[in-house]
Amino acid sequence: MIPGISHRKRFSDLSEQEVVALAISSEEDDARIYRSYAELLRSEFPASASVFEGMAAEEDGHRRALVDVHTRRFGETIPLIRREHVAGFYARRPVWLVENLGLDRIRDEARQMESDAQRFYETAAKTSTDAATRVLLGDLAAAEAGHEKRAGDLVTENVNTDVDALEKDAAHRQFVLTWVQPGLAGLMDGSVSTLAPIFATAFATQDTWTTFLVGSAASIGAGISMGFTEAASDDGQISGRGSPIKRGISSGVMTTLGGMGHALPYLITDFWTATLIAFAVVFIELWAIAWIQNRYMQTPFFRAAFQVVLGGALVLAAGMIIGSG
Repeated sequence: MIPGISHRKRFSDLSEQEVVALAISSEEDDARIYRSYAELLRSEFPASASVFEGMAAEEDGHRRALVDVHTRRFGETIPLIRREHVAGFYARRPVWLVENLGLDRIRDEARQMESDAQRFYETAAKTSTDAATRVLLGDLAAAEAGHEKRAGDLVTENVNTDVDALEKDAAHRQFVLTWVQPGLAGLMDGSVSTLAPIFATAFATQDTWTTFLVGSAASIGAGISMGFTEAASDDGQISGRGSPIKRGISSGVMTTLGGMGHALPYLITDFWTATLIAFAVVFIELWAIAWIQNRYMQTPFFRAAFQVVLGGALVLAAGMIIGSG
């Protein structure tokens, strides 16, 4: 397998039988997730638990209808194809990552699940060549849209929310998916992965111009690689993460900026002045990443700080030790 190239199938390359099989496995997974949510909420929020039980039962009905379609058109043997086999297909967070974050987070997860499923069925219906299958997929898209409203009602059950707030919430989610997530991944990669070559070169040569050239090459090269990898890994058709070009730009630019931040100080001719400023820039970068993770990705701040700052410090130390050897 070529590094950076996904071994998963693109949705557009799936046969119609594989699309139906993927829908069946997705309905099975969603029903199990909803029942898990119901079990988690049953003691404290019995009304919400009942809603999730009902949604799970409806997903079972969708699965049976899809199995009937598959049997009629393709026979009894259903190919094994799951979400993780398809590039860009929406993923579900494990229940244990959600269960400790409260009722609001579970409600939001359910609403996102139904939005993802609706988008999938709308896309799948357009590709179907069989009229009855196309009608079923369209009906399922409408049903998932009804589920999304139902899940949204759970969110607003105890919170005063108007239409404008819901629209802003949807826009915020899309902004995070399209710009923040790939940009944050790029910033982390650029800031951390370039520490070792830049500071190894700096301490090995103590030549600021050479260090700047190596840092620039590492940062720009990493930015190009990350940008193309992000754009090629997911076309956004199913995942809803938005334009691959926008995500590639976000990832590539932030990767380059992350590396250039501590390469630029080496334009200063005095080695120790440049190095001290670069240390300060690295410190600011790592804490900024931790703040962004906390602000947009809902990662607890101290956990994010521990992961990013400790990881960056280890890479920085590795570069300095290697360069001084």
